Amino acid sequence: MKFLAITLIVHAPHPVTGVQKPIQDRFREVLDNALVAEELGFDGFGVGERHERPFISSSPPVVLSHIAALTSRIRLFTAVTTLSLLDPVRAYEDYATLDHLSGGRLELIIGKGNGAAQRDLFQVSPEEQWDRNAESYEVFRKIWRQDKVTAETRFRPELKDAEVWPRPLQQPIRVWHGSATSKESVDLAARYGDPLFSANVTNPIEPYAELIRYYRERWEHYGHDPADVAVGAGTAGLYAARTSQDAIAAYRPVFEGNLAFQKQLGLEPVFSTLEDFVERSSALIGSPQQIIEKVHRYHEQFGHTVLHLHADAGGLTDRHHLHSLELFQSDIAPVLRREIPDPPFSWGPVLAEPVPVSVPADH
Repeated sequence: MKFLAITLIVHAPHPVTGVQKPIQDRFREVLDNALVAEELGFDGFGVGERHERPFISSSPPVVLSHIAALTSRIRLFTAVTTLSLLDPVRAYEDYATLDHLSGGRLELIIGKGNGAAQRDLFQVSPEEQWDRNAESYEVFRKIWRQDKVTAETRFRPELKDAEVWPRPLQQPIRVWHGSATSKESVDLAARYGDPLFSANVTNPIEPYAELIRYYRERWEHYGHDPADVAVGAGTAGLYAARTSQDAIAAYRPVFEGNLAFQKQLGLEPVFSTLEDFVERSSALIGSPQQIIEKVHRYHEQFGHTVLHLHADAGGLTDRHHLHSLELFQSDIAPVLRREIPDPPFSWGPVLAEPVPVSVPADH
């Protein structure tokens, strides 16, 4: 099993203290967390893309390029690239550039994105968002693979023998399809034989398991080998402690702060108590053995071989957050790596050295 640490770069008041960090400090925290993830042995680090409050993750290529310059091993993920909102040509240019700067460590997770404010900002209607997502992916996929591209398009000017530069380093890049609630993204992934990444955050396991089963059905429908299926899954939170009592005690103020924030926004919480959240959500809160057993319960339903964890403290103290990540890597990850297989494809070594960062001698 492989492990990613991801961030959506939420910029909101601290759920316990109510203090909100300055934007620059929040970005620095993301960079620090990426360095910690590489140092601790995570396989990947992901940055989401959102174009509405309370997120400041509107430019994943910029953030990931900075992380690429600071790291050397960890793979870099988008989580997710909102292709339904983007010009696929411009998105390709950004990510092909990042592919070179990172030494071929880039992987994409794509999706239509969520939120009415995002759609309004980019003037994308709910009725056309899935068609936009599919078209943008098809164009993006062609550009990555072909030196000259011709494509008839509905949502951007058509392409005729178009050349788009730079040509990428990875041939081709691996693209995962983010899945939350809709069969459209699942079917698109299966049609192209691409891996699926289930959000697996907001709700109990059942709707996500149903979509993954549908993905496997469509995968075979399109003629792909069932042995080649790859599924990733998210988690709703992480706090690992030596005992379940310690974990619950440390996480309770975080949960209660997040619950109050949801109610303030007028949202009806899916899990109204911490105990229910620990039991029925995908959150990994407890002792190492409890967390291992829970991942296995989800694996029985999903068959997933990649797991993402939150890179951010998310309301935990910095000490608790770091200790939890360290405990995950020392006591939990080795067991899961041993007991759950890796994805059925090479995770891939770095294809080339990252573009070096040099400082002039007079600085």
